[in-house]
Amino acid sequence: MAEQTLVGGLRAVEMYYRSVREISSGSAAFLQTQTRLNTPDMGVLMPEAYRELCDFTNQSVALFGLELVQALDTIKKFDDREVPFRWLSVYMPVNYLREEKAERGIIGYMERYKIDSNRLCFELPDKLLNETSGVAADNIQKLRNRGFHFMLGGFGAASTPMMRLSDFPVDFVLMSGEVTTYLGRDSRSDNAVKSMITFARDMGAEPIADGVVNANQAEMLFELECNYCTGTLAGKYTQERYVRRRGDEQADDEEAQQ
Repeated sequence: MAEQTLVGGLRAVEMYYRSVREISSGSAAFLQTQTRLNTPDMGVLMPEAYRELCDFTNQSVALFGLELVQALDTIKKFDDREVPFRWLSVYMPVNYLREEKAERGIIGYMERYKIDSNRLCFELPDKLLNETSGVAADNIQKLRNRGFHFMLGGFGAASTPMMRLSDFPVDFVLMSGEVTTYLGRDSRSDNAVKSMITFARDMGAEPIADGVVNANQAEMLFELECNYCTGTLAGKYTQERYVRRRGDEQADDEEAQQ
């Protein structure tokens, strides 16, 4: 995997962070990352502008190396600030899971940075469910045995082959924001959301609802046994230097108002 590089004096990859909230307490349980690319010709690129194309090439593996290094460095910074979180996510391309040395490469970085494996959750795209060789599933299990977490993204979207979830031992599923929009429409829609949550839990995965914008949606999800959510209600993506403990955030706001 590649080391971190600079583009025009800026990081080639810059990670932003948002909270995944525990609905019952309202506190941040996890931190999900979003990677933006700084390019010399096209400026800043959001994931939707490069991920799909990048994932079709070996560039995705090199990019994963840059993201992993930055994530490990950030975990150390957040621990120094006493920012509360159980794990921080890093996007992992399916291409990387096809490599025989996948486990060895990641363990090397963890030993170098001296960070516990349970502080990382690898976020996987829903295209993982199209894998049939078994190598990806085997590497997921090997890394889970080492203490790493895995989260499948985009779960429940119209194009997701949900039944294939049974082939991949992930710890969490980030339900598509499409799912949240069905809440409160009518009893049939609510039952459909509940069925999806139940299905994920029956597969041994903890569901996380994306696209949650208000407390009413969060309360409904909690009643349907979904314990975690992210989206506008939990907070937007922000740069690493702005992530603080809750008390520190309030002090910053008060200082800014004076």
